Amino acid sequence: MDLGLRGKCAVITGGSVGIGLAIAEGLAKEGADVVLAARGAERVHAEAARIADEFKVRATGVACDVATPAGVADLIGEAERMGGADILVNNAGTGSNETIMEAPDEKWQQYWDLHVMAAVRLARGLVPQMRQRGGGVILHNASICAAQPLWYEPIYNVTKSALMMFSKTLSTEVVGDNIRVNCVNPGLVLTPDWIKTAKQLTSETGGDWQGYLDSVAREHAPIKRFASPEELANFFVFLCSEKASYSVGSTYFVDGGMMKAL
Repeated sequence: MDLGLRGKCAVITGGSVGIGLAIAEGLAKEGADVVLAARGAERVHAEAARIADEFKVRATGVACDVATPAGVADLIGEAERMGGADILVNNAGTGSNETIMEAPDEKWQQYWDLHVMAAVRLARGLVPQMRQRGGGVILHNASICAAQPLWYEPIYNVTKSALMMFSKTLSTEVVGDNIRVNCVNPGLVLTPDWIKTAKQLTSETGGDWQGYLDSVAREHAPIKRFASPEELANFFVFLCSEKASYSVGSTYFVDGGMMKAL
């Protein structure tokens, strides 16, 4: 199936590892050029070079912190040097662990900048490029926690919910420019962060991190397993494509049945 992505230019934040890297690879397989953004310079440049060599597309890495205006400006500039963005995937993010009573203002602001303001600033910078190119696609990687929160990460829950609303609001503003905006709320996805956390939690009880993750999946997901990053990436790639041309302003749960509400 031709998804109509060959020659498109995609910007992916958090693009050097996990879900973001899988999305970049999925788009590159379809012939899209990619701009990867991540804070770690060595890794993001190495992954961009590997993708360029493996998939025979243009790929570049930008070492930047998209939680800051300067980092966003660097990424927008690189997209412009590539000829302009057709696709933006706001994927950069991380979980939190706190209580509302104890978390300081600074931690709330940190996550707000990463999960919400990065998307706001990138929209302001890349939508004009998309308009010049005749349209585009913007996708936001939020979380099932945006609608079904976990008790131990209230800041993550709140900021991801705000990202979901931002996605909906942006979609109505730019649909007239032939720019489609949607949001994806994943459930359990086997990212390096999950594996790292599982190893830490089991380090003093035998180190069965895989068994711990299996128990998490059995408890929360009717499908009884984590998704691979590639499984989730496949959905993102479809939403980027011409085959999803009537998908506008929606939020899609890709969660193995984890969501309990309608």
